[in-house]
Amino acid sequence: MSVSVYILDLLAIGLLLLAVTLGSGWISRLPLSFALIYLVVGILLGPYGTQLVQIEPQTEFLEHLTEFVVIVSLYSCGLKMNRPLQLWAWNSTARLIWFLMPLSILAVAAVGHWLVGLGWGAAVLLGAILAPTDPVLASEVQLVNTNDQDELRFGLTSEGGLNDALAFPFVYFGLYWLKDSNLDNWFGQWVAIDLIWAIVAGIAVGVIVSRVISGLDRRFRKIKGVEESMEDFVALSAILLSYSVAEIINGYGFLAVFVAGVMTRRARLKLDQKISQLEFTERIEKLLEIGTILLLGSMLRVEPILTYGGVGLLVAGALLFIIRPVGAWISTFGDRIKPSTRLLYGWFGIRGVGSLYYLSYAFGEGVPTETAEVLGWITYITIVISVVLHGISTTPLMKWYLHNVSESRVEDSGSETQA
Repeated sequence: MSVSVYILDLLAIGLLLLAVTLGSGWISRLPLSFALIYLVVGILLGPYGTQLVQIEPQTEFLEHLTEFVVIVSLYSCGLKMNRPLQLWAWNSTARLIWFLMPLSILAVAAVGHWLVGLGWGAAVLLGAILAPTDPVLASEVQLVNTNDQDELRFGLTSEGGLNDALAFPFVYFGLYWLKDSNLDNWFGQWVAIDLIWAIVAGIAVGVIVSRVISGLDRRFRKIKGVEESMEDFVALSAILLSYSVAEIINGYGFLAVFVAGVMTRRARLKLDQKISQLEFTERIEKLLEIGTILLLGSMLRVEPILTYGGVGLLVAGALLFIIRPVGAWISTFGDRIKPSTRLLYGWFGIRGVGSLYYLSYAFGEGVPTETAEVLGWITYITIVISVVLHGISTTPLMKWYLHNVSESRVEDSGSETQA
């Protein structure tokens, strides 16, 4: 009796899960990220290895997979936001979001237009796809627990939570420009709907859904206890409801989910409930991360990489070594943080699942085939380079930082310690 490829896939994934789980203590000490391991295994399972993964993920499937991974990760990021909702406490975040991200989009678009030869619409779309740092693959540089007050970790975690949401207006901007080069025909609508309304609606939905769910949770616990085995599904319901409601009213679901996580942390729930929700979402996130990066590794092909390798290296090199570091240094100028922290803000601009989602979404909106191929392989190459470089450098750099530099903007006595 022959064994199907599907069964062999399950065998390979089961062995991988066992290996990374039992070996996690050793892996965490090595200059390797789990994402780098998943990527290598994905390549080995693909057409240039054992050929166990023989599927070519369709755009819609990859879009929905990456979409779900990102919203789970964004809620997790929101739950970690342990500072008061005051501008002084979020100063680094504001600088990274409102200055660095638009600067990165513009700079990548300039590289894409003048050096790669893309039209302005495609170039802006490329900038919007690659500008956001990834909340999924950046767990090693994010807040490790709800009482962690480190400035670098907080800035990177909050940036990852917000920039995936706020890059969407520029994705739409690029798509509109691709379809119609006359800005007068759609610019006003973009500002009113895709910039102002969608952001306001996303924030409002996140706040309202979180408060409603938290209120219902408290009330039902008083009336009749909730089964312990079902408690964590409250987090999943908050993720799905905030995302879907925001999308229904043309708001940004990513932003709604992050805000819902932030507000849930501040809700009048028991400490163990918040910690349990965070642990639950992190487990889902890590499991989905494995599948996503395995698929990315299995999708890589030698011929298109050779064809687009030059422009891919050009864009990735400019983004990771020039645009992000210089932009982060400029964005944090005047902030009261150490120079080494500012440099690490520049280096830890990890690209990953979020960029895959935006790319898949753009494909679903009808990007011309030739343009889609260029955008796709530049994005894949950039993500692979980021996974390799950041996977090798994150562990030693973070160990050095935590032993020699680590700083906090908010003192423990004045911080929010509810969760």
